[in-house]
Amino acid sequence: MDRAPPDGLLDYARDKVAVVDDEGVFTYVNDAVERLLGYDPATLLGTNAFEYMHPEDRPAVRDVFERTVESEDTAQVTVEYRFRDADGEYVWLESRMSNVTDDDIDGYVVSSRDVTDRVDAERERRETADRLSELAAATTDVLWLFEADWSELLFVNVAYEGVYGGSIADLEADPASFLDAVHPDDQDAVEAAMASLSAGSSVDMEYRIQANGDDRWLWVRGHPITEDGEVVRVAGFSRDVTDRRQRENQLYVMDNLLRHNLRNDLNIVLAAADLAEAQAPEIAERTETIRRVGENLLATAEKERDVIDLLTGDRNLTRVAPSAVVESAVERIGERYPGATIDVSVQESGEAYAVETIGNAVDELLENAIRHSEADRPAVSVTVGDAGSPGGVELVVADDCRPIPDNEVAVLTGEHGRDDLHHSTGLGLWLVYWSAELSGGSVGVESTDDGNRVRFRLPRPPDGA
Repeated sequence: MDRAPPDGLLDYARDKVAVVDDEGVFTYVNDAVERLLGYDPATLLGTNAFEYMHPEDRPAVRDVFERTVESEDTAQVTVEYRFRDADGEYVWLESRMSNVTDDDIDGYVVSSRDVTDRVDAERERRETADRLSELAAATTDVLWLFEADWSELLFVNVAYEGVYGGSIADLEADPASFLDAVHPDDQDAVEAAMASLSAGSSVDMEYRIQANGDDRWLWVRGHPITEDGEVVRVAGFSRDVTDRRQRENQLYVMDNLLRHNLRNDLNIVLAAADLAEAQAPEIAERTETIRRVGENLLATAEKERDVIDLLTGDRNLTRVAPSAVVESAVERIGERYPGATIDVSVQESGEAYAVETIGNAVDELLENAIRHSEADRPAVSVTVGDAGSPGGVELVVADDCRPIPDNEVAVLTGEHGRDDLHHSTGLGLWLVYWSAELSGGSVGVESTDDGNRVRFRLPRPPDGA
């Protein structure tokens, strides 16, 4: 039956406040139930609270209720469960009750509040944490999270033990113990990077470690996590890049061979050709062939330097102004080929996101167009415009040359096979292709009897870049 609220019950006015008997039947419900659950309080009186609970939650809540009511000692409990609202949807409630009662109340006071948002948020956090744990267990990168002052390890995945050679237990006991694996020559740089992270600056570096009997190179990126402007944690990853470092060293060895040994030998060949022609003018046609081929090989050796720099240098992308890149390239190529005409049309002045050496690729496209033209005064046009869907910037280089051979188109567009490594005419096209690929862009080619249009596409900078 309906009862007036006992003394003190109004203290719970913001929550749903109910009084239930030993069986869980409502004997009083305050007006908050309509705001929280959509029920007129009178409709709940005389009904059993357990009937509204989700079937999966009902047994556990009933068990807690019965044990509390039957306890000989004073007991107070808090439980969470799903309760059906007036629309038939389930709402998460957090209810508090005590087994203390008296004749005025004649039942047990239960105060409930809606915690659906909190429960949903906790579930999402758990699901996210589970997914992150799965990813952390699968990756070979070391993922780590420390307190801002490096005094406590908050998280590290199992990859740590394989990379650094120490145990996670030791790292938890002494968060700075990973420094024991750092090469002595790199200790100061690593400690300086740690201080920078603690001070609020991101870090991107490579250093050596001595683990498992080997010297290894690690690429490390770290970022500070701030709250209210203060660094509270530092997070990042460490990746073993030893194999890449070895390949870079091998490339540099090849570079030195090509740049120095080949250049010296070719200079001797060219000097011998000049001497032979001076002593026997009648072989001038043959010595000219020697000079042309030798000079082309020298140019290839020089171009190889640009390729090595692109493949082994800093691959971080940066904001670039395509119009400025084209303007600089036109100036450089114009000085090399003063007889050529290069028209520039800028229809889009926005920024692109690319490797810093992107200008070398534009140089190559312009130079190719001029060198392969059969006109007395080669004419090339460059248009800077919007690439359209899905967005980006497009540089279009148009010429009046014969159609670009299929094997070279395959190199530019990335459709090449292994045979194209042997049949393309030089490193220049590979430089163009790799520049686009490393920038997240692409190259397209349209060829007709009237000439070629090479479309060099670059992405826009992402937000925050």
